[in-house]
Amino acid sequence: MHSTQTLRHWLKHSPHPVARRLFIVAKSLLGLSAPAPKVIVVPLYKVTVTLQQVWATVTRVFLWTPIFKGRIDQVGANLYLYGGMPFVTGPLKISLGKDNRISGATTFSGRVSALHPPELLVGDNVDIGWQTTIAVGKRVIIGDNARIAGRAFLAGYPGHPINPYDRAAGLPELDEQVGDIILERNVWLATGVSVMAGVTVGENSVIAAGSVVTHSIPANVVAGGVPAKVLRPLTKEEQLNSHHKNHTESLNSGASSDEHSTHEQSTFERPSNKRTSAACINRKVNDHEGAA
Repeated sequence: MHSTQTLRHWLKHSPHPVARRLFIVAKSLLGLSAPAPKVIVVPLYKVTVTLQQVWATVTRVFLWTPIFKGRIDQVGANLYLYGGMPFVTGPLKISLGKDNRISGATTFSGRVSALHPPELLVGDNVDIGWQTTIAVGKRVIIGDNARIAGRAFLAGYPGHPINPYDRAAGLPELDEQVGDIILERNVWLATGVSVMAGVTVGENSVIAAGSVVTHSIPANVVAGGVPAKVLRPLTKEEQLNSHHKNHTESLNSGASSDEHSTHEQSTFERPSNKRTSAACINRKVNDHEGAA
């Protein structure tokens, strides 16, 4: 190994003509590739991609999803895992709603030193992206329709105490360093967002890429920065449900009021005896607090 490194260093840095010539030849060899006639490589590419997709589907349906469900306390219908199975560590209770999509390259961790098992509560129709880590100190609540892009970090606990001597001794973080994280309905965390303990991000709000959220963010705003601050409110157009907007436009165009009133009732009215999964999650949290 040492002789190989010595040879590489000589080829790369020696002013000797032989070394320079050999270095040029070695670099040219790195770019060699076999001929790639389209008539061969195009079908070969399509076959390769198809086989990859088939294999990914088979492992997702018959391996990763059933195994992962074995670790979940409650799970709704249509859970979609892609790229493998999330890594779960610590005494973490996980409840997932329906129609969720989670990258296999994610980590869910629960605080080991917690007196009660930490809880990760996820609503319906939630995306959790690639290389995201959710560290649950007490509770992390993610509301319906939330979008968490790749490499996000929800830090419900820090993992170490502030005191350097306690840290060197391997002691856990203190209880005052731990807190809940709540993402309300329709929240969007862009790529690389970090959310600290004790933070609530309000309904519909968007957090810009690379932001660090150290304080709670109100509903219906765009926030960003380190630390994250409100950049602007969402416009009325941005807050308006696109289905409701299209329906309103069709009403204004003079369509039949009876047809539209029926459509509005069937599409937009929510029966009073039903609750969204986010509401159920909140009720569960309150029940847990009362029991504690």
